[in-house]
Amino acid sequence: MSLAVFALIAATVAIASFVQGSTGVGFALIVAPVLALLEPQLLPICVLVLMIPLNVYVAWRERAALDRSGATWITAGRFLGTFGGLWVLTALTSGALNVLVGAATLLAAIITLVAPRFSPGRRAFVAAGVITGVTETATGIGGPPLALVYQHQPAPVLRSTIAVCFLVGQLMSIAVLAVAGRVAAAQLGAAIMLLPALVVGAALSRLVHDRIDGRPLRLFVLLFAIVSAFVLLMRR
Repeated sequence: MSLAVFALIAATVAIASFVQGSTGVGFALIVAPVLALLEPQLLPICVLVLMIPLNVYVAWRERAALDRSGATWITAGRFLGTFGGLWVLTALTSGALNVLVGAATLLAAIITLVAPRFSPGRRAFVAAGVITGVTETATGIGGPPLALVYQHQPAPVLRSTIAVCFLVGQLMSIAVLAVAGRVAAAQLGAAIMLLPALVVGAALSRLVHDRIDGRPLRLFVLLFAIVSAFVLLMRR
């Protein structure tokens, strides 16, 4: 990885951690398409590993707002979806996986933009967990289904619950991928090198997270994701 590429990825990680720390979603939507374009061999482990400390921080910061019932049902679905994601990852070539990253990003962003207001129940939570397990294990992108079921909840509830669901789910995905031999030292090393950028973005999010409702930033994230997805699909 050249210095210029690393600097671009580090800047992306800093921006993404700021956005997710502020709104509760967006890290993988921003980082995964950029990695798929510049260093596809780092997916999905680099994204999954980077999100662990970020989600620990957000979950602890807003632990009082956690929706425990919703998180429990999402995690149950997430466990089942993890194995589907592993199958997708092992069945596809790197080029096909790039297309999947782009298509998953585009579809998730569009659904989140146009979905009507609704009150999620147990089935919606489990379904979101299953879909997240498949897409995050295969591509590193798992936030949009969770954002969809919590998009009309207060921002602290969204941030804290999604962070906890992400944290548990990412540990599941990494464990399954490690057993399957899909974790490489280079992926872990890149994640460690990018940690300072993550810390900067997360620290800056503390300055604004309690003063915004997240809607402007979420719109920015989704629009960015749509553009990134189109770029990925055109480069397949």
